[in-house]
Amino acid sequence: MRIDILTLFPEMFAPLQTSIIGKAVEKGLVEINLINIRDFSKNKHKTVDDTPYGGGNGMLMACQPIYDAVMSVKTPQSTVIYMSPKGRTLKQEYVKEYAQREHLILLCGHYEGIDERLFDLCIDEELSIGDYVLTGGELPAMVLVDCVCRYIPKVLHNNDSTEDESFSSNLLEYPQYTKPQEFMGLKVPDVLISGHHANIEKWRKEKSLEITKKRRSDLLK
Repeated sequence: MRIDILTLFPEMFAPLQTSIIGKAVEKGLVEINLINIRDFSKNKHKTVDDTPYGGGNGMLMACQPIYDAVMSVKTPQSTVIYMSPKGRTLKQEYVKEYAQREHLILLCGHYEGIDERLFDLCIDEELSIGDYVLTGGELPAMVLVDCVCRYIPKVLHNNDSTEDESFSSNLLEYPQYTKPQEFMGLKVPDVLISGHHANIEKWRKEKSLEITKKRRSDLLK
């Protein structure tokens, strides 16, 4: 998979060079490119924003630099996603869908947003990571990259682990424990050290349902 990230602040993406995502890039499992939108500005001052028609607070990112930046990497196989609080809220099912795409182009907005005409010209989808507003689209883009890369084969040591985690079946993940068997008076549930796999599986399903009902009952609707 190839992911191109269009941003005004490429330096913010240093975390993607570390940990699991960094190793995936080194192994060639995913290609991540950072594209500075300012490089496409035709203004001698490299400005990318302007005042909105009709008045209002703040500035808007202008059409030309963004359009040219998108078109510099867009192909018929590309999906262009604008990271925005107005988009549909990211869910695990969307992550799996994106992981099947050949090429993602992520546009990180700033200021008061972007010129509306860009949605007609070159943007395919608008995506939010939650019902709140951030200073820009860089952090949401990193969240999406991290989520998607986990579903690319061989990125995780064991890709089967994605099938048992939270949201994979509209349930939150069951509690997990490791050694020691007892810590500060708290013990690992007996069923998990019983060796009875059927009972362990039953316990995990019951706990997943119990936790989901308590913390995210909306997932059960």
